[in-house]
Amino acid sequence: MTKTPWGPIGYITYKRTYSRRLNEDDVNSPVEEFDGTIDRVLNACKTQLQIPFTKEEEDFAREVLLGLEGTVAGRFLWQLGTKTVDKLGLPSLQNCAATVVDSPRAFTWAMDLLMLGSGVGYNIQREYVYQLPKVKKVVIERKDTKDADFIVPDSREGWVELLDRTLKAHFKTGKGFTYSPILIRNKGTPIKGFGGTASGPEDLCYGIGEIHKVLNSRAGKKLRPIDCLDIMNIIGMVVVAGNVRRSAQIALGDPDDLQFLNAKRWDLGNIPNWRSMSNNSVICNDFNLLPVQFWDGYNGNGEPYGLVNLGLAKRVGRLGETQYPDPDIVATNPCSEQTLQNFETCCLAEIFLPNISSKERLLEVAKLLYRINKHSLRLDCHLPETKEVVHKNMRMGIGVTGYLQATEEQRSWLSDTYKALRQHDKEYSKKMGWPTSIKICTVKPSGSLSLLPNVTPGCHPAYAQYYIRRIRISSSSPLVDVCRSHGYDIEYQKQFDGTEDRSTVVVSFPVSVPEGTKLAKDMSAVEQLEIVKRLQSEWSDNAVSVTVYYKKEELTTIREWLSKNYNNSLKAVSFLLHNEHGFQQAPYEEISKEKFEEISARVKPITSGTAFVEIDVNSDCDAGFCPIR
Repeated sequence: MTKTPWGPIGYITYKRTYSRRLNEDDVNSPVEEFDGTIDRVLNACKTQLQIPFTKEEEDFAREVLLGLEGTVAGRFLWQLGTKTVDKLGLPSLQNCAATVVDSPRAFTWAMDLLMLGSGVGYNIQREYVYQLPKVKKVVIERKDTKDADFIVPDSREGWVELLDRTLKAHFKTGKGFTYSPILIRNKGTPIKGFGGTASGPEDLCYGIGEIHKVLNSRAGKKLRPIDCLDIMNIIGMVVVAGNVRRSAQIALGDPDDLQFLNAKRWDLGNIPNWRSMSNNSVICNDFNLLPVQFWDGYNGNGEPYGLVNLGLAKRVGRLGETQYPDPDIVATNPCSEQTLQNFETCCLAEIFLPNISSKERLLEVAKLLYRINKHSLRLDCHLPETKEVVHKNMRMGIGVTGYLQATEEQRSWLSDTYKALRQHDKEYSKKMGWPTSIKICTVKPSGSLSLLPNVTPGCHPAYAQYYIRRIRISSSSPLVDVCRSHGYDIEYQKQFDGTEDRSTVVVSFPVSVPEGTKLAKDMSAVEQLEIVKRLQSEWSDNAVSVTVYYKKEELTTIREWLSKNYNNSLKAVSFLLHNEHGFQQAPYEEISKEKFEEISARVKPITSGTAFVEIDVNSDCDAGFCPIR
């Protein structure tokens, strides 16, 4: 059997994120090891995705997945082969989703997808938000009795319906109502199928109450983009309460919307904790029209917003190639590597480039992952508008990770592989009677998946030679005790206002990278931007997700480079101060070799074990680049 080349925290990341109970109905059941997970995935490829693998093709797939040459998305590792896929189909496997906030439907759609584990991007530019009706003042009250107007069902659909009724009262009927959460299961009850534990009714009721307050504060008026941001963030807070979904979000607004630009300026005070739920970026199609206020958050006194160039993304696939236009896109997924149409979703996959032995092998791995994604996109969907656009576009994102840890020869294979994969898509789509895919390749941040073999994430350099890697885990997970017994430092997650979120713990792991690995401190911001430009030219016809590490003294140089290159070279970019960024419990913290050795001497690496762990279904994006920069 192929040996899995685990990185120093690869096994525990797998156990935390992808390992399932062998018996889903028994909370005390043993859980899978990695070979069992891969067997489940490949069996499901045949039974659920209807891929007619030959014995030879299945053996090849097992070798690729076990050997960490490539992998299906983390969502696939977690969900394939479960009853959830049988029941929900398409949304159970989709990483990315996006909508435009031009109707109340955007809020309920986003909540539905977030509760199913997809990251959601939403466009709150004024031209869309001002299409919403004026808000009506109503009274909505909670009653813990059976005589309420609406008894909230204990289900995803029930929670979404409560939000829908709240929005209809404020936007349409003008009539308040009472609701009762008495059917919602108690906090801590295991959730079968999707996994996780119930949060009880309190977080839902609190969130609905806060959304009700936001809406009543605008009675007789239109909502502003900042109000829509708060409503979406509150929805995210409610979703996260279940401790299975991290509620990855990105809000895309106007570059001259000062309320939006200041939404995460914690130095100004009075920032609600729920605003930690989203990354924020501005849609900017011409860098030279960007207002000076955009840069106010780049000096460490707030979160620096990213830039999204929808104009370029609509015109081209890879840079210079206009044969694959995408004119109807309106937003991006939370990490901005996938531009999407309204109500569209898409799926991802990953190639570990440093582990690929030849150009021929790269193409075969890419074709395998393409085939799995393609079949998954044909699944049914309970959301008719989503089913229509996904089945039409067949959008996917096959990514590469470990790019700066790969050799130059390995990097040189990408352009020809992309062309061959495009040709393969034409042939395979014709054979199956399906549309060709509007986009097929990407570069995502690759959080948890890159931790499995310990390669640099996506196109990013390694954070440092020696560093602390912080991973968030549900406080109720059995893995917390495993980490504690092995000597790792554990603390509760801290919120914007300094209070503790006791539903989530942060575990600190000492990590080192191989000598010779590209380090962030040794690369200028402009060098990192040039890497993005190259990958946008040679591989990604979607976008390239990147968080460029910068130093304050580089800001002038960064702006000069963007002035010359942004409009025609970048579809998306975000930035983060390498140090002095002000984040508590940042995902990465550089340490000295001596500190690394001191911590390593008092911990025992977790390389085996059977503790069952609840998944963070957006964990592909939790490297600090996404969902929260």
